[in-house]
Amino acid sequence: MSLTASIIASTLNAGTPLLIAGLGILIHERSGVLNLGIEGMMLMGAVCGFATTYVTGSFALGFLVGALAGMVMAAVFGFVVIGLYANQYASGLALALFGGGLSAFLGQPYQGKALAERAACGIPGLESIPFIGEAFFSNHWMVYAALVGVALVWWFLYRCRWGLVLRAVGESPKSAFALGYNVRSIRFAAVLFGGLMSGLAGAYLSLVYTPLWAEAMTAGRGWIALALVTFATWRPMRVVLGAYLFGGVTMMQFNMQAVGIEVPSQIMSMLPYLATIAVLVLISRNPKWIARNVPLSLGKVFDPRS
Repeated sequence: MSLTASIIASTLNAGTPLLIAGLGILIHERSGVLNLGIEGMMLMGAVCGFATTYVTGSFALGFLVGALAGMVMAAVFGFVVIGLYANQYASGLALALFGGGLSAFLGQPYQGKALAERAACGIPGLESIPFIGEAFFSNHWMVYAALVGVALVWWFLYRCRWGLVLRAVGESPKSAFALGYNVRSIRFAAVLFGGLMSGLAGAYLSLVYTPLWAEAMTAGRGWIALALVTFATWRPMRVVLGAYLFGGVTMMQFNMQAVGIEVPSQIMSMLPYLATIAVLVLISRNPKWIARNVPLSLGKVFDPRS
């Protein structure tokens, strides 16, 4: 029972950064903007959050600075693709490379550094419940904040007027513009939110998941989060399922070792990426299903002058 509870708790922990980043991606892709620079924004959030917490000792400030770092990166991306009408695919790839290089440079002084001890995790009063407490209520508060974020994103998209406007912009920006909505401002706000969430996901990695800084520590999670949103067909509740599914695959190496199954670590490290490829292959076999769910203007530049 204790092993099962530990597996559940570790799956929630591993899936949380994917869930946080996935919610941000969901919002800006719903507006019609495709940002492939998630990996770079997560790395910047990770290094800035770690450096802030290491210097100040404040985890809350580390999360805040990490989120702001991701937002700044997103603002640069938004200015280029929305303000200057640049190609979204090329700009996103450039952002990923830039974020990876800049985070490695900024993080050099913090390689091998340890953070101060943080407060105990878990929900007081619930974490002591046998099995259930250890499995579901013993994680960091950000795990539960991410789940609250899922509910808020769902409410925003399907129960809020501005969520309807956002979806309209993603489906037909010309129609939204004709109705008097500022399409570029709406898209820019969505991109900023995506950057904030990506930076927050990166900060979670360096402050909670593995409380240290290491170059390229996201290990492709930004790309997995992008695939996750496609797997979820741009639905918030499905993002939760996908995030914890990939989180479980990520932790499979340690779980199998715990039950005495010896598998080469290199093969186990490949599993999350193999799972990502498998999911994308399965989805691509039914293009009509994707066409029914994908925002129609995703990745397309909108120029109100044309």
